[in-house]
Amino acid sequence: MFRHEKQLFRTVGVERPNPQYAALLQEQLGGANGELKAAMQYMSQSFRIKDQQIKDLFLDIAAEELGHMEMVAQTINLLNGHEVDYEKIDAGEIQTHVLLGLNPGLINASGYSWTADYVSVTGDLCADLLSNIASEQRAKVVYEYLYRQIDDKKVRETIDFLLNREEAHNAMFREAFNKVQDTGSNRDFGTTKAARMYFSMSEPSRGGNVFKKTEVKPPSFK
Repeated sequence: MFRHEKQLFRTVGVERPNPQYAALLQEQLGGANGELKAAMQYMSQSFRIKDQQIKDLFLDIAAEELGHMEMVAQTINLLNGHEVDYEKIDAGEIQTHVLLGLNPGLINASGYSWTADYVSVTGDLCADLLSNIASEQRAKVVYEYLYRQIDDKKVRETIDFLLNREEAHNAMFREAFNKVQDTGSNRDFGTTKAARMYFSMSEPSRGGNVFKKTEVKPPSFK
């Protein structure tokens, strides 16, 4: 069950309209590493999780991502800052003018529609957790790129908050992985002699093979 709280996680604002940047921010609304993707991925993965604590973690983070989506959409609205009138804007997302009435759409910065193909679900908790850790890391990268391309103090404050929440989610998923890393696909396929072999495909190499003594161990975030 979900409940809508009328207040945002954090108040959003802009110093001035910037429709061109609003188009860039669409990436975190309907893009491959955006908030909707994260919410749908974590929620979808949760359906088969048997560990109630981890299941709740996935659903809690999914619900928060929906709240982040609301923050991003509201920021896009404020950045657009105009009515549907082509004479009032030099740049921006054309599709929002001709199809959406400036409503923030489920599209990325290039105007392509959000798709469920962005969502990764395997049914294996270790694999899904590693996928989520990578998803949060990629989302951080996109927010960092967006942060560098705007000098609006209020928008930067919103991005800074969202970026730090991605880091928090990343840490939570890492902790969950520590709890279950000896289960599922990590347990079914052990580290064998074949996993310790390294083939140098860069011959003749300079300075010899520096990886010959590399020990291959099961993955761990400890």
